[in-house]
Amino acid sequence: MAEDDLAGTVTWGELLDEARARFERVGSASAAVDARRIVEAASGFDGPRFVLARTERVTERAMAAYDLMVARREAGEPLQYVVGSWGFRRLDLAVDRRALIPRPETEMLVDVALSHVDRVLAETGRSPVSVVDLGTGSGAIALSIASERVATSVWATDASAEALGLASANLAGLGRAATRVRLAEGEWFAALPETLVGSVDVIVSNPPYVTDDDPLPAEVEQWEPAAALRSGPDGLDDLRVIIADAARWLAPGGALVVELDPRQAATVAELMQQHGFVEATVVADLAGRDRVVAARWEP
Repeated sequence: MAEDDLAGTVTWGELLDEARARFERVGSASAAVDARRIVEAASGFDGPRFVLARTERVTERAMAAYDLMVARREAGEPLQYVVGSWGFRRLDLAVDRRALIPRPETEMLVDVALSHVDRVLAETGRSPVSVVDLGTGSGAIALSIASERVATSVWATDASAEALGLASANLAGLGRAATRVRLAEGEWFAALPETLVGSVDVIVSNPPYVTDDDPLPAEVEQWEPAAALRSGPDGLDDLRVIIADAARWLAPGGALVVELDPRQAATVAELMQQHGFVEATVVADLAGRDRVVAARWEP
């Protein structure tokens, strides 16, 4: 019997079991999670609501959506792209191949950036605190900062027009905080207006930092945008540009906060010091790996 013929005769609970079995057959290490998220997305029910809906019959339209998503996941496409959205801190963001998938490690980057937003506000009383997110991708960092701190004005830049299109879609769903976020296209600081020179309080970035030769999981290598991942022989090409140019844009007492590969932390902290930054601090992620370096600009 064709899958479409099952519409109206099969329940969501039965499809959940089927999806899990199909993912296990292709060797997925996350078969149960993949199946649950896809069936929830296809049914429109999630969490406790899905438990109550397990015995409901599947409509023809929902069956078609389920079939397509399961096939995409079986082909190796990341779950986040398949379901089309993913949680990041307090936000539910649209995600697709135009930008990297927001990851838990980057939530730590936002924590560090927010600590500097709070410090600048406490030390200067300046409001709004001016924040720039370089290479915003889906907008995860910029939108989180704007939504979690009312006293901020945020610029989000990206060299990719496609990525900015995705960030714009997420911005449209942000609510009132969206009025404090501006998107700009361009390579790093080139996207910003000259009027911001010397006035930015916090610069935050999750730039490309994978070396050209480092192996990546097939799911990442094949599906996520390479330009947002790799950055030269040592992975530091973009970080060097950001560190070298940041001081021109920062206000006295401002901070530069970047995410990186744990192997790069000591080198990046030293680069910041060489360019006049002080109090370079390395922050570990939840797995205990050096993941964020932050430093203050005190001319």
